[in-house]
Amino acid sequence: MFNDTRVIKARLYGEKATGGRIEALVERVLSEREALAFIRASKAPKPGMRLRLADAIEVEVVERVGDLYRLAFDPARTVLDWLEAYGLLPLPPYIDRPAEAGDDARYQTVYARAPGAVAAPTAGLHFDAAMLEKLGAMGVATAFVTLHVGAGTFQPVRVEDIAEHRMHSELYEIPEATVAAVADARGRGGRVCAVGTTSLRALESAAQGGELRPGLDETDIFITPGYRFRVVERLLTNFHLPKSTLLMLVSAFGGYDLMRRAYGHAVAERYRFFSYGDAMLIEGAHEV
Repeated sequence: MFNDTRVIKARLYGEKATGGRIEALVERVLSEREALAFIRASKAPKPGMRLRLADAIEVEVVERVGDLYRLAFDPARTVLDWLEAYGLLPLPPYIDRPAEAGDDARYQTVYARAPGAVAAPTAGLHFDAAMLEKLGAMGVATAFVTLHVGAGTFQPVRVEDIAEHRMHSELYEIPEATVAAVADARGRGGRVCAVGTTSLRALESAAQGGELRPGLDETDIFITPGYRFRVVERLLTNFHLPKSTLLMLVSAFGGYDLMRRAYGHAVAERYRFFSYGDAMLIEGAHEV
């Protein structure tokens, strides 16, 4: 099961009408004209303020929504068209360099289709066209979900009581064909393998009612140890940051003790972590 979201060029630099420098990171495209964005500036912009981004795009601050801002873009182009023309790919913060032209391909899965993510579903970066073809020849069926990865997915947990942590909501879609593929796999005695935590979160979100359902929805699901998995039985995922919601998710899926041993081995053997790092295949420590 693959997440076919496509990373958009979501980072823009610019200035306020007063001349103050700003950095905007589009977190979600709301419509052809509006988007939600994080904004870094010396002083927080106020509703009604005009911004000029990339020395090309006129934007108005509509309102503040939590730690995000709703922005109205110049209607001469759609938001996605503006971003494609003038935005920069939002590389993860631990890649300490500006985005380059080659990142447009490197930081994108080979099956990326639906634009909307601000970060790549990185487990999918391990697959190329030749590998997908080989899997098909082996009889492995493939199907797709879409979950537009938001910046909140990678935010560390900063509270002592994890029940108080709140995830940013993300948009996802489960096609009818994917629901049928899962049912077919079950009928043949096969297992469902999620490529990446985003694929898993989309599938589990769509099955909260007890069975997997197609459709478009939002999710802020926060999976921690004790969660009962309903769809996914295998998970291919990269090694994640400490104190992250993703580390809690894999601990819930594979079991805390197994994950401690896996991460201990990865550190001792100097595995590469994070977006371009190594991956592991986890058998779920549960029954679906």
